[in-house]
Amino acid sequence: MKISTSIELPQSATLAAPTTRSPMQMLNIAKYVVYDILRNKFVLAYLLFLVAVSMSFFNLESDPTKGMMSLLNIILIVLPLVSIVFATIHLYNSYEFMELMLAQPLRRSDIFLGQYLGMAASLCIAFGVGVGVPVLLYDGSVRGLVLVVCGLLLTLAFVSMAFLATVLSRDKARGIGVALLLWFFCTILYDGIVLMSMFAFSDYPLEKAVIGLAFLNPVDLARIAMLLQLDAAALMGYTGALFQHFFGSTLGAGLSFLAMSLWIALPLWIAVRIFRKKDI
Repeated sequence: MKISTSIELPQSATLAAPTTRSPMQMLNIAKYVVYDILRNKFVLAYLLFLVAVSMSFFNLESDPTKGMMSLLNIILIVLPLVSIVFATIHLYNSYEFMELMLAQPLRRSDIFLGQYLGMAASLCIAFGVGVGVPVLLYDGSVRGLVLVVCGLLLTLAFVSMAFLATVLSRDKARGIGVALLLWFFCTILYDGIVLMSMFAFSDYPLEKAVIGLAFLNPVDLARIAMLLQLDAAALMGYTGALFQHFFGSTLGAGLSFLAMSLWIALPLWIAVRIFRKKDI
């Protein structure tokens, strides 16, 4: 993807000291990134794919709940994969643009966070239109809203992981490999590790331990939240069926949202700290 290196910054940005934080500078960069990404044919294809899949599921099933159950695999597997891979590739392709921005009196953190906001907003718009609109049209209840919110939170979390994977290595192939490894761990490998642990320590009370392990995976948190709303606790598997009562409570829901927020903020915070000291 070709990244243009032109951007309109406010006149005050050229006069600001490098150590001065300006939210407007960050938002201007984010606005440019959104405009550039939305012109990308891949994002358009992603949006159309989500629309086609969502409408197909709802039209094939007379019960909207069954349609949302079918969408569950798309949200838990395809969405994280697209978010982390596309964000990683785009950020690597944006290094020349960021080098140009670094020549301006702008804070590194503002440039990096502007890139994140633009990328996250673009993918959230694609998901919101492709899945959110059909879900709310066919089932505007609380369960439909929870499904959309979980998808948006997963998008933000995996974009944060993509930015962390990118700053860990300057080599593009290695960075994409790290991103794919993170996706593979969260969507496939994690449940296998939990299952093996439960079999290995089956003689011990594991309810509290498994509850703690659930917070270590944003995909599992989203799965549990959505299945609880869809009254499909029996499908939650080993990582959710044992503690349905906990996550169905107000305390469990609040802790789940806090954990998802940490999965968004913590990787991004680490990535910003690395980028501030990174030699580009």
